[in-house]
Amino acid sequence: MEFRGACVLLGVLLLVNCSLQQTPAKRKPVKKDATKDTAVEQLQKQIDNIVQELNLLKEQQALQTVCLKGEKIHGKCYLADPLRKRYHTASEDCNNLGGVLGAPMSSDENDQLRDYIRRSIGPDEQVWLGVNDMMTEGVWVDQTGSSITYKNWERPQPDGGQSQNCVALSGAARGKWFDENCRDEKPSVCQFNIV
Repeated sequence: MEFRGACVLLGVLLLVNCSLQQTPAKRKPVKKDATKDTAVEQLQKQIDNIVQELNLLKEQQALQTVCLKGEKIHGKCYLADPLRKRYHTASEDCNNLGGVLGAPMSSDENDQLRDYIRRSIGPDEQVWLGVNDMMTEGVWVDQTGSSITYKNWERPQPDGGQSQNCVALSGAARGKWFDENCRDEKPSVCQFNIV
């Protein structure tokens, strides 16, 4: 895929070079030539397409790098961050990397994520998940604002009321979820959807 993009880019550069070399030394009065305008427009479209394809390749390469460093679970790449930070900072850091805080959607995905967290950060750690009830107390949503369909609360969780609006997954409690104060500092896990 990268080789194809490089070949296309090389071809465009050769075309531009050839067109520059074919420019006559004497400049004649410029006449509007519809065929030249069309050719220029087509070349511009090709360049735009190449740039778009190159950006897609860069994005795919970055995602592959994340998957190599992290763990692929249920068609997503998860990357643990052991650095302790508040929920909002952890969320912004994931967004800056092109992902969101992780939000498992099934029991199996939650169990695999728990195992990955235990191996990468530590067996007794809690990590921020991308689930909260900041907008409406008791209505738990993911980072997109969509209601979550899967929950893995430790009983009698959630019990924090308005002071605890962010969710942490606990490695020590077999992957159970706890509502916590968003200002607490915890490791986190970013989620990247595979394109």
